[in-house]
Amino acid sequence: MRAEPASLETRINYRFSDPEMLLRALTHSSHANEARGGLNSTRADNEQLEFLGDSILGFLIAEALMARFPEYREGDLSRLKAHLVSAAHLYGVARRLDLGSHLELGRSEEMSGGRAKKTLLVDALEALIAAMYLDGGMEPVRQFVGTHVLDAATDDDQQVPGGEIPQGITNFKSALQELAQARKLPHPRYVIVRERGPEHSKTFTVEVRVGPEWTAQAEGHTKKIAAQRAARGVYEKLLPSP
Repeated sequence: MRAEPASLETRINYRFSDPEMLLRALTHSSHANEARGGLNSTRADNEQLEFLGDSILGFLIAEALMARFPEYREGDLSRLKAHLVSAAHLYGVARRLDLGSHLELGRSEEMSGGRAKKTLLVDALEALIAAMYLDGGMEPVRQFVGTHVLDAATDDDQQVPGGEIPQGITNFKSALQELAQARKLPHPRYVIVRERGPEHSKTFTVEVRVGPEWTAQAEGHTKKIAAQRAARGVYEKLLPSP
C-alpha cells in the first residue's frame, strides 16, 4: 500500500501549497497510462518534472561546490559534481527518504518491484526537486539539496571516477581519524546524546570528542549524518591556521 504524501512532506521538511504538484512528481508513467484508460483521463506523470529537476539539481550542486571549495580547479569541481548527481548517489538519497513507498505505479511496475528500482527512484527524486521549485521557488530546493544530497553523503559513498572525493565533502569521520593520528591525539569517540521527534522523522544529536580538549555536537536526520557533521566541527578546529 502506498504511503501517505504527508509523511514525505514531513521527511523533506516542506509542505506543498499545491498537493497535486507533489502527486504528479510521484506518479510514474505506468500509473498515468492506466489512469488515462479509465475515468481519470488527465492524470499527468512525472517525466517532464524529472527533466526540469535534473537541470535544477545540476545548477545547485555546482553553486554549492563553488562556494564550499573556492580553491578547487574546474576539473576537480566537475568530478565532484559528476559523483553527486550520479544515479548511484541519488539512488541512496531516494532510499533514505523512502521515496519508493510513495510512488504511484501501474500494476505491471508494482508487480515487478518498481518501488525499489534505481531508475524509478532517481527519476522520482529529480521530479520531486522540480515540483518543490515550481511550488515554492528555489530556496526550499536549495535547502533540500544541501541537506539530503550534499550533506547526507555517507562513509561508503566516497569513490568517483579518477579517485576519491576529497574527505571534506563526504567523509569527515575518516578525515578526522587521520588528522588525529597525524597529531598523535586519541581516537575520536562518538556518542548519541539526544534523539527527538516522531519515529518517522527523528533528529539525532551526536557528540564527537578527541581527547579532553576537542569536542563538537551536531544534529542530523540520521545518526550517520549527525556524526559526519560533528566530525566536521572538530576537524575544522584541528586544522592549522592559514
